[in-house]
Amino acid sequence: MIVAANAVLSPTAKRRPISWGNPLTYALALAVAAVSITPVVYVIVGGFRTTPQIVADPAGLPDPWVWDNYSRVLTQSDFWRQVFNSAVVSLGTTIGVVVLGVCAAFVLARYTFRGREVLYTFFTLGLLFPAGAAILPLYLMLRDLNLINSYYAVILPQVAFALPLTIVILRPFLTAIPRELEDAAAIDGTGRLGFLWRILLPLSRPALVTVGILAFVTSWNAFLLPLLVLGDASLHTLPLGVQNFSSQYTSDTAGILAFTSLAMLPALIFFTFAEKQIVGGLQGAVKG
Repeated sequence: MIVAANAVLSPTAKRRPISWGNPLTYALALAVAAVSITPVVYVIVGGFRTTPQIVADPAGLPDPWVWDNYSRVLTQSDFWRQVFNSAVVSLGTTIGVVVLGVCAAFVLARYTFRGREVLYTFFTLGLLFPAGAAILPLYLMLRDLNLINSYYAVILPQVAFALPLTIVILRPFLTAIPRELEDAAAIDGTGRLGFLWRILLPLSRPALVTVGILAFVTSWNAFLLPLLVLGDASLHTLPLGVQNFSSQYTSDTAGILAFTSLAMLPALIFFTFAEKQIVGGLQGAVKG
């Protein structure tokens, strides 16, 4: 017993081998974070400089700090109209993705029928289909449906392209809910839709938040689809507004940086505050 106690209390026994994997992992993580964050910080800080300052020292700090670029953008009516358009499109896309994704994932997770796995594989293969390859036929279809120059021309395709990932994330959550809960709810007189609304959705909140955030941020930053289907300038979203501003004020580099940083700021803030929800939702999807 004395020998065992000495072995426990001995500093040598408590010593663990040094793992060089962790420092390497942290170094790689810091490098990736630096590569990702540096351009964002550069754009935001560049908005507080003047164009001559940027030309003279592209990597320098503002000296002095100039607020005029941001105030000039914030006082433009076009900017706020584009913010409204982006909000309508992004919220419409998010609601459509979550509602339709939950309905499809619920059927694929809780119902047993012939061809279920084939249908799920069909949705999964949608992840491999590049949206850019469908732009031309998509435009022709929207034109034939008289949806060009409307919010629906952006919202409906974005919902369709976001559904595969949404179903892949939601289905494991809905499948992991024990059947005993469904049986108990049925004994209490709750139907399947009531079980979905009262039990499944609250328990799947991390996954719902995850798919909602991913859909919102992706829609907010979308450029190619709005560029093709929104010819009316009054319907332009913020990414198109950045392009229009850049074309109109080609020589105003500082103003362009200010407009760009304000355009990406809502999605950046939204994503930052919801980061833990996204990680939790994706971890649950992988475990499922």
